[in-house]
Amino acid sequence: MASIGTLRQLQILLALREHGSVTAASEALFLTQPTVSMQLKNLADKIGMPLYQQQGKKLQFTDAGLEVLKTAKDVVDCFDQLEMRLSALKGLEAGKLRIAVVSTAKYFIPHLLGEFCKLYPNVEVNFSVGNRQQIIDRMKDNLDDFYVFTYPPKEIKLVTTKFLDNPLVAIAHDQHPLTQKKRISLQQFFKLPFLLREQGSGTRYAIERFLEEKSLQLNTRMIIESNEAIRHSVMSDLGVSILSAYTLVYGEDAGLSVLPVTGLPIRSQWYLGYLENKQLSPIAQRFFDWVTTEGYKQLEKQSQKVLKHSR
Repeated sequence: MASIGTLRQLQILLALREHGSVTAASEALFLTQPTVSMQLKNLADKIGMPLYQQQGKKLQFTDAGLEVLKTAKDVVDCFDQLEMRLSALKGLEAGKLRIAVVSTAKYFIPHLLGEFCKLYPNVEVNFSVGNRQQIIDRMKDNLDDFYVFTYPPKEIKLVTTKFLDNPLVAIAHDQHPLTQKKRISLQQFFKLPFLLREQGSGTRYAIERFLEEKSLQLNTRMIIESNEAIRHSVMSDLGVSILSAYTLVYGEDAGLSVLPVTGLPIRSQWYLGYLENKQLSPIAQRFFDWVTTEGYKQLEKQSQKVLKHSR
């Protein structure tokens, strides 16, 4: 190990890959930026080749860097597994749990994690949020134990389980003229100025699939990169949109109305998944077993309020 770098240097390299910059990696590790830069330089010097290069604002890892990253992930995972096995021998329910979720899932997954952490207070949770494409990128790099999304990528082999409905509903400003209608056609709705999530979003993916099936087109007014920004834009009467009902229940939904559009909501499912070749740690296995039994039942109770928005 000494000839190619220390464990800490490998951890720093992994943080650089995950967070995308020296500044972000240093903040995540609670280290100063000069310390992180020096450790990365020392690691590259010991290996004898550059590990990454800066291209504009983006880091590009070299072939050597990618090889070191693969080994670094294996080494750090081995230490994490050892720590959890030793904790188990001591009778402690401890360890690290890494979960990455698409942005809409952030409205309810923390409630699930909160209940689990009450049962296992010694668990350290790493909780990451991104759009669908960002979560797929994390899968490819094997950065997490579990992923939560609505449309599993076909190109990655995953073990998945359905655990919750995810209705996507039509929303408008609560003073919009169509809120007085008892029924609105799809054609009428999609002619309105529409606020659409960014490319790579799971919600956008679902909407585009739905439009293709129905041979409809959007009247897109704005592309917006978050559910919160879309909600506030709809409240400001900039247009209509389609979002998960969860964004209305767990967000501040005053000023919004769900429109009675024929053929909506778009029905989808929440999935909990992990890589097919992933060896789950003891605490990760415990989390999966809990989510698919007790945790699932708790979410089902909470989801009743959500489903009212989709009727």
